[in-house]
Amino acid sequence: MALKRTNVYADDSDLALIKDAAARLGVPEAEIIREGIHRIALAHRVWDEPFVTDEETFDLGEPITRADIRAAMSDGHEARERRNGGPGA
Repeated sequence: MALKRTNVYADDSDLALIKDAAARLGVPEAEIIREGIHRIALAHRVWDEPFVTDEETFDLGEPITRADIRAAMSDGHEARERRNGGPGA
C-alpha cells in the first residue's frame, strides 16, 4: 500500500488519547491515526448495489416479538459474559 503524506488538525485531547493508545499497544502514533482514517472511510463507504435487492427477502419463520428480541439479547449477553469470564460466568 502506497502511503501519502497529509496534514491533519486535531484536538489536544484526541492527540493525547492517540499517544496513550500507541504507547499501550507499542505501535507508532501514525499507525493509530491510519487505522482510524481507514475505519471511518469504510464506515462512510457507499456501495454501488444494495446488500439485499427488492426481490430478496429473509425468512425468519414467523413474526418476531419483543419477548423474542429480549430473550436473544439476554442469551447473547450471558454467553459473552461466560466467554469473557465476567459476572455471568
